[in-house]
Amino acid sequence: MSFKEFCRVLRIESEAISRALIRFDSTPDQQNRVQSALDLLLESSRKNGKVLVLGLGKSGKIAAKIAATLSSTGTPAVYVHPTEALHGDLGVVSPHDVAIAISYTGNTDEIVELLPYFEKRSVPVIALTGNPSSKLAERAKIMIDCSVTEEACAHNLAPTSSTTLTLAIGDALAISLMQARGFTAKDFAKNHPGGSLGRRLQLEVRDLMHPISKAPVVGPGAGVDEILALSTERKLGAVLVMDAQKLLGIITDGDLRRALSMKEKFFSLRAFEIMTGNPITVLETNLAYDALRLMEERESQISVLPVVNSSGIALGLLRIHDLVQTF
Repeated sequence: MSFKEFCRVLRIESEAISRALIRFDSTPDQQNRVQSALDLLLESSRKNGKVLVLGLGKSGKIAAKIAATLSSTGTPAVYVHPTEALHGDLGVVSPHDVAIAISYTGNTDEIVELLPYFEKRSVPVIALTGNPSSKLAERAKIMIDCSVTEEACAHNLAPTSSTTLTLAIGDALAISLMQARGFTAKDFAKNHPGGSLGRRLQLEVRDLMHPISKAPVVGPGAGVDEILALSTERKLGAVLVMDAQKLLGIITDGDLRRALSMKEKFFSLRAFEIMTGNPITVLETNLAYDALRLMEERESQISVLPVVNSSGIALGLLRIHDLVQTF
């Protein structure tokens, strides 16, 4: 029974979003309301305004998440607790701000009480509500319909479908604004300096590579004894073969194993006879995460990559081991 209930909740909440999509997609008035909201938010952002997102109770939790998503995707936003706003936090309001007020009933006392103060400060209000005839809907500049046919709660009481739909609408607004503002992955990275996401978006190859000064490097005429000694000493899994600053090739552990098949000739071989010429390289300025994908997403995985600059000069070695540990 509990598993069936689990599936029932997911079905009801997913259907709430599907029905809303059909409503927005098929109703010109709904489309115009959403577009007007996006235009208003975009204009505010261009004038260095911010988005004030308000909600109480469960709607407050949704409001906080929407504010966080807007901020992280390039639209400055803050969550404002309606009760605190009535007792001093309206000081956060500045010219060109826009408010997004969330209330499913549209009659939440604390939010309704704030509406005259927003009007006095010329702060337009976008209402996210499930009640088009509510006080909030009537006084807001723009009303976006967040109504659902039922909550997923068996008693049709606990905010579930309605909060899920409101959150999805908030996400849709944020991502639409991100696209409209031309907010790039590099811009996104600036707002996410910490954790694995920050590392993935900001670390470059040069941040993780072993510099050429510490990499095993030999000339094309180097013998097997020198190659083995240097490879053992530096322990990076490969030796670069270079002529001055020019990269000629790379000798990996795999290349050495293949050379061993020559048996008695093995110790008479030279670097240029063992190396893999014109190896795959990676630029020092490439994102390290992209380099990891380059190394992994191949039929035969690459474990070590030479790092070069835009002129093709070798700068170091990048190991997949270091990348995996980082990401």
